[in-house]
Amino acid sequence: MLLQKLLLVVSFSQADEQVCRQMGGPENPQLSQDGTIILGGIFSFHSSWKDRMDTYLHKPLPLQCTRGFQFAQAMLFAIEEINNSTDLLPGVSLGYKIYDACGSMARSVKVALTLTNGNEIVAGQSERPCTRPSQVQAIIGETSSSPCMAIATVLGPFYISMISHFATCACLSDKTKYPSFLRTIPSDYYQSRALAHLVKYFGWTWVGAIRTNDDYGNNGMATFTETAQQLGICLEYSVSFFRTDPADKIQKIIDIIKASTSKVIVAFLSHMDMDVLMYGMSQHNLTEYQWVGSEGWIVDSEIAALDIHHILNGAIGLSIPKAHVSGLREFMLNLKPLNSSNNELFIEFWEALFNCRFRQSISSSDIQRECTGDEDVTGVQNSYTDMSLIPIFNNVYKGVYAVAHALHNILNPFTHIKNIYFKTKEGEEVYFNENGDPAAKYEIINWQPRENGIVEFVTVGLYDISLAAEKQLNLQNKSLIWARNSKQVPVSVCSEKCPPGTRKVLQKGRPVCCYDCIRCAEGEINNITDSVTCVRCLPEYWSNERRDACIKKEAVFLSYEEIMGALLTAASVFGTCTTAGVVLIFFKHRKTPIVRANNSELSFLLLFSLTLCFLCSLTFIGQPSEWSCMLRHTAFGITFVLCISCVLGKTIVVLMAFRAKPPGNNMMKWFGQTQQRLCVLVFTLVQVIICIVWLTICPPFPFKNFKEFKDKIILECALGSAVGYWAVLGYIGLLSVLCFIFAFLARKLPDNFNEAKFITFSMLIFCAVWITFIPAYVSSPGKFSVAVEVFAILASSFGLLICIFMPKCYIILLKPENNTKKNMMGKKATHLF
Repeated sequence: MLLQKLLLVVSFSQADEQVCRQMGGPENPQLSQDGTIILGGIFSFHSSWKDRMDTYLHKPLPLQCTRGFQFAQAMLFAIEEINNSTDLLPGVSLGYKIYDACGSMARSVKVALTLTNGNEIVAGQSERPCTRPSQVQAIIGETSSSPCMAIATVLGPFYISMISHFATCACLSDKTKYPSFLRTIPSDYYQSRALAHLVKYFGWTWVGAIRTNDDYGNNGMATFTETAQQLGICLEYSVSFFRTDPADKIQKIIDIIKASTSKVIVAFLSHMDMDVLMYGMSQHNLTEYQWVGSEGWIVDSEIAALDIHHILNGAIGLSIPKAHVSGLREFMLNLKPLNSSNNELFIEFWEALFNCRFRQSISSSDIQRECTGDEDVTGVQNSYTDMSLIPIFNNVYKGVYAVAHALHNILNPFTHIKNIYFKTKEGEEVYFNENGDPAAKYEIINWQPRENGIVEFVTVGLYDISLAAEKQLNLQNKSLIWARNSKQVPVSVCSEKCPPGTRKVLQKGRPVCCYDCIRCAEGEINNITDSVTCVRCLPEYWSNERRDACIKKEAVFLSYEEIMGALLTAASVFGTCTTAGVVLIFFKHRKTPIVRANNSELSFLLLFSLTLCFLCSLTFIGQPSEWSCMLRHTAFGITFVLCISCVLGKTIVVLMAFRAKPPGNNMMKWFGQTQQRLCVLVFTLVQVIICIVWLTICPPFPFKNFKEFKDKIILECALGSAVGYWAVLGYIGLLSVLCFIFAFLARKLPDNFNEAKFITFSMLIFCAVWITFIPAYVSSPGKFSVAVEVFAILASSFGLLICIFMPKCYIILLKPENNTKKNMMGKKATHLF
């Protein structure tokens, strides 16, 4: 639709009539043919030129070019087909005027103005209008992006359509700057992104970049760099040059390449610039680099032929998909220079092709053979007969047909085609989007050398932007050849990938692709490659040695299976059995004076409470549970209060017995057996109440301690209420102090067997144990704090058992002669031991 509008505007545009005169000499087309409608063409028939240093005192000499014009031949072939067609533009003949831009941007603009303005020789000032309808309806060309930008800028205000076959710069898609520009080759915006994805596909994150210093190279590399950064690819260097740069600049680029650590080079170059770079690199042994190329040179057979040092072997890149235009090859090879209407250009081409001279061109100094004009073109192997650029020729072919279809739609108003859309005779669809660009599709090409030294451009994949993102890049299952004819994919990274168990830490002042691999900290893991972070394990888990997995922490508690737990269990059982043995001895000798001396009922109750004390220590061993946590502290508190209450009762009995001996003292009647039982009950009941309040308000509970050890879980009983715990201990301590005071007061009372002395010793041991218990308990980690508490229970229990009952058992079993009432009540201090 855009092309139709542009052609329509050009066909009927009128301008103010102004007189003007032509400056300079005329510009004649290199190829021309009359027709009803004229199409313009601008191609660089020649790739280099010779000039001189101008003094600006005289008119500069014209450019002296060398050779080449396949693109023009493709245009002529398309025009001939359309003129012979009865379906497309019937009754209308297409003519052409084709100019040689010779690789010069200034000349490209000049011939573009010539095509639009006319080329008449005017002497003096003409009265004819200076501005009038354009001579051509559309222009096919130019080949490069920068000349196209210059031409499109000039032609834009006149709305003259320009269709390029090889200008790929993404900048040309800007319709605000280039409203009349269209092209049959995809924009470099897609090619640059495709190259970045191709580099990422092979794992290359550290690459060098070389670009042509023009709009094609600079814009293409800018898009590549932006996409590469998004994909995590870093450029070690990015340099540019132009083919006219001095040799020392090329040498600097080669020095940069040799000093680099990257092994992959992305070359966004035109084929002419690649020629220059290849010439410079051929003097150095740089075959170890993997080249990634743009479509500007990747399928250029001339470059492959020049690569005698095999620098580019294994190169991979993008090219325009292969195409077939039936009849084009035969048309291009069926040349008759002497019969051509454009005899001069064809003769020049023929002489360059066969390295000969026609008779009219031979001078006495020529040593070349004479041309006949009947030489067989098909038997010559050179760049002209090489059809590897058929996809680009096809772009020229499609451009001409696009103009023809647009003109056909204008001349046939009954057709209702809103947009230009058609199929070529080969079935290829041709259309333009809103930016004047075709659909982007590229073949992935790999340079694979063969035995005869010829490089074959092998298609190994496809990049199609019209597909879903994950399917756009598709490499076929073909074996690729890499640099130095290797079958292994080259490695080009600044830093090796960080394995699982490590994380990336950027190196200061260097790109993000350069980093160090730091091992994850304890308790953190990373199970993926090249991660920038480590993940902390859940509280119940810990990192393994490789730091790539979280393993469940070992649960630590005072267990029956371990040595310490087994020893404490054995001590508890031993204490229980010993106490049971004492009970049996006392029961068997319950009627003897030594058993009856200090209230045998309290003695048996004390032995019972000691048994419970030994057994309650077992509740501290094993995995904590909700019931065991509540039981261990309350059972310990109540049994020990019961035990101390019995000892306190016995101490008071001894003290009261001797205080009541003076005549008339009836103190003992106030502390008889009933009072003793009531005293024990009251003292114990107070502790029971404290425990009930503790369990009701905030009871102990099983707790997983993650802080004490990093790699272990300590299963312990949290106190719930610290006040409740210390109230239980404080009450036990209070009764112990009272018991110690009373025993201490009665220690020297006159008696052969003064029980108060042994109670004093037992209370000393009891208090010493529990006083030292507090700092040991607080400072002991994990299960050792539980072991300290169990040890304190067992030590204090053994202290009471040994100090109070062992002397009596000694007399009962080993000194039965002292187990008499008379001996018990004797006034003299007889030593019984």
